[in-house]
Amino acid sequence: MTFNSIEFLIFYPLVALLYFLLPKVCRMPLLLAGSYFFYAYYQPSLLLLIIATTVVSFFASWLISVSRSTLVRKLSLTVTLVCSLGVLFLFKYLDFAIESVFGIIDLFGVKAQPPVVDLILPVGISFYTFQTLSYVIDVYRGTIEPERNFLYYSLFVSYFPQLVAGPIERPGNLLPQLKAEHKFNLADFTVGGRIMLLGFFKKICVADVFAQYVNKIFNNPTEATGLGVIIAVLMFSVQIYCDFSGYTDIATGCARIMGIRLTKNFDHPYLATSIKEFWSRWHISLSTWLKDYLYIPLGGNRVKLPRYYFNLIVVFLASGLWHGANYTFIIWGLLHGIYQVVGHATR
Repeated sequence: MTFNSIEFLIFYPLVALLYFLLPKVCRMPLLLAGSYFFYAYYQPSLLLLIIATTVVSFFASWLISVSRSTLVRKLSLTVTLVCSLGVLFLFKYLDFAIESVFGIIDLFGVKAQPPVVDLILPVGISFYTFQTLSYVIDVYRGTIEPERNFLYYSLFVSYFPQLVAGPIERPGNLLPQLKAEHKFNLADFTVGGRIMLLGFFKKICVADVFAQYVNKIFNNPTEATGLGVIIAVLMFSVQIYCDFSGYTDIATGCARIMGIRLTKNFDHPYLATSIKEFWSRWHISLSTWLKDYLYIPLGGNRVKLPRYYFNLIVVFLASGLWHGANYTFIIWGLLHGIYQVVGHATR
């Protein structure tokens, strides 16, 4: 189910109304059932995937918390990493990997037709995979206590407002809010409703409208004038911002009406005066996730300059690959890594 659909405009008011009418003991099951319904609306079979990911990460974190054996703790963490990243690879990157291998073989003069697996990409898989990974890693590091209630943890993984397009939530922020009692608050309703309306405006009135012109030019660039291409590029920069931040605004507004505050994901990124500042304003939850779980473990900026630059490029290559299974995304990530290095060297 998508936010800009008739189904959602029926689904969300009903869930929000029941959320405030039902007693607190019924609210968590309501949100969990609603989240699973939201996730499985178009492809019910994929519900098993998010449930399996939830089960593995929940019991792995439990083993990490109760075991005194370093081997058991490391093995539990490894199993979670392999399962979560393995599922992500299988559904999102397998065809790309196969094409890449056969492309390399083709360079040596061996002609072969690569098989196409063409699995359906589950909605939100990149987001809830990163949430489960951050949870288990934080438990392993001892920075959070593991959640003992499996249903609350399941809701943390599948909470429907941020399931499709983020933000990527951390357990320390979202779990306590899901467990708290939220009474109807007129201020939250007003602020949340305003944020939702802004998100719908960005998505439907700006992004979707601009996309019609942009797609027309990008699909037939040889038939466009130079000025037309320039206008399309500028419109595309507005389109992708309004599309992504619009979805985030709708998610934030939905949660805010129910008294839950999601992580801020955009902060006027096009007002940034450097690439480094841009990435502190654009998709903030992903940038901070990569910083905490990849950049810092690699050594961050506490290493010699060549290694520091290497760390920057690796992180942005990972960011590019996270966005899509295509060489264009890898090149895009590499470019931003290089921009970061040049920005630092010329600061």
